[in-house]
Amino acid sequence: IPREENWHVAMSGKALRREEFDCETGTIDLLSIPLTQANDRIGAIVLAHNVTELRRRDRALLSKDATIREIHHRVKNNLQTVSALLRLQSRRIDDPNASAALEEAVRRVASIAIVHETLSTSDQETVAFDEVMDRIMANAVELSTRTNEITIERTGNFGGFPAIVATPLALVLTELIHNALEHGLESVGSKLELRVERSETLCKVYVIDNGSGLSEGFTPEQQANLGLQIVQTLTVNELNGSIEFKRLTQGTEAIVTFPIRN
Repeated sequence: IPREENWHVAMSGKALRREEFDCETGTIDLLSIPLTQANDRIGAIVLAHNVTELRRRDRALLSKDATIREIHHRVKNNLQTVSALLRLQSRRIDDPNASAALEEAVRRVASIAIVHETLSTSDQETVAFDEVMDRIMANAVELSTRTNEITIERTGNFGGFPAIVATPLALVLTELIHNALEHGLESVGSKLELRVERSETLCKVYVIDNGSGLSEGFTPEQQANLGLQIVQTLTVNELNGSIEFKRLTQGTEAIVTFPIRN
């Protein structure tokens, strides 16, 4: 229902004015244009536009966005609950191999949860992946029990990715970082670098360590390691990209390349 003073001002034609009113039948947009002659107001043109459907769509869009954010929030909470249960179970198992497998599952679930948490607090449909990756890197070092022995840093910017890209990419990089921390870096003073190169059409991510390096004849396809199998599968099938491993003079370089989706 329009406020009385706004209605009269809009209809008076005293000044150019635009008002929007809700009524029983919908929403009306009024534009009042003064008509003058020799500096005297002689009338006004009042244009009325029914914007009911437009406002209904606006409200539906806001409701949809809020619903999507709430879904991501609940998914994040559920994933954190699953992660906590897995961690609790791993501490009750005497078999070190089984305990390690559960801890790896915890790490993977936590990476997905970070993506959903970012989506739940954003008004955009894209994930601010730099924030996601910085948290994943910090968590990886903390969980590695070698916090004071390893330096880990990121250069370059990821920018934003849609969730369909952000989730598999987070898992791929989590696996590569974890693999370097657990198997590639052995001594105090070890360094792990994540370097990002992004253009309008392509993104390249380099995971570089100065550790012991790859064994002779290494190929990811022939590895029994579940983490590397996950990397290979997600990179090819979900990111439509490729993964390459290189032996360095000291250390290893893993290169993930994938196209940018519009």
